[in-house]
Amino acid sequence: MNLTVKAQGGAQQVEVADAIFGTAYNESLIHQIVTSFLAGGRSGTKAQKNRSDVSGGGIKPWRQKGTGRARAGSSRSPLWRTGGVTFAARPRSFVQKVNRKMYRAAMCSILSELVRQERIVIVDNITIDAPKTKKMLEWLAQHEFHDGLIIMSEFDDNVFLGTRNIPHVQVTLSHYIDPVCLVAYDRILVTQAALKEIEESLMP
Repeated sequence: MNLTVKAQGGAQQVEVADAIFGTAYNESLIHQIVTSFLAGGRSGTKAQKNRSDVSGGGIKPWRQKGTGRARAGSSRSPLWRTGGVTFAARPRSFVQKVNRKMYRAAMCSILSELVRQERIVIVDNITIDAPKTKKMLEWLAQHEFHDGLIIMSEFDDNVFLGTRNIPHVQVTLSHYIDPVCLVAYDRILVTQAALKEIEESLMP
């Protein structure tokens, strides 16, 4: 299939693989991949002490009978102040296993849906002569792009610094994209070189 590229000399056509930009939309698979990606980002370091982890409490506070008080075997019981937690949290991993084939299929499904909804804008290159927000805003206005994700193939100081103070505009590199960033933005602006790298990385 062919996609339109906004170039300085006018609109051009670039050929892309149907297996990547022309697949069917699989909502359940995308949901599974996005959920797995977000779960993998959780630290899982929450920890609490149960009654065996709390220091002290080795001696019975008072004798079993005759005091008029309730029987107690340890001062580190969860019922006591400074005691252990009944169901103490432990460090755990929230990672959900997703094989490579499923991940690639979900990425292709997302990219295909972006193309069908005309939410992806392809440009030949992004060039500004100074790291200025004003110049970056002028360039974005020329391409009718005001908010969304910009994907480039290589780091450019002028572009990264020029977009730093623009709200709702994020810049990333092609090998850093993930399902979450693709579904989080309404529009995606990608350079032709970055598009080629994405296509090559998703080829089976």
